[in-house]
Amino acid sequence: MMIMTTWQGVITIIMAMLGTMLTRFLPFLLFPESKEPPRFITYLGTVLPYAMTGLLVVYSLKGVHLTSGSHGIPELLAIIAIALLHIWKRNMLLSIAGGTAVYMLLVQLVFS
Repeated sequence: MMIMTTWQGVITIIMAMLGTMLTRFLPFLLFPESKEPPRFITYLGTVLPYAMTGLLVVYSLKGVHLTSGSHGIPELLAIIAIALLHIWKRNMLLSIAGGTAVYMLLVQLVFS
């Protein structure tokens, strides 16, 4: 097992801080409010949230086996809860938190 020296830890923290700041501030430097961003960037801003949502859904369901275990029932019920909460309140944070809570309750209490 390798242990970092104090200076290696300090350098690691500084590099993580600089990397985080770069990713936060670079878009504002490249695309100031006074200029119109390129059409491609506007297009990505429109399309990427939906693509990421689809990617997260696929990733979340990749381990579900319909022929074994709970047969994907907790996952299906959580998806239904997310959809209903979103239709009802139109609040993404509430939908995600509610769906997660439903899923965790089902896995821990019902399908344990």
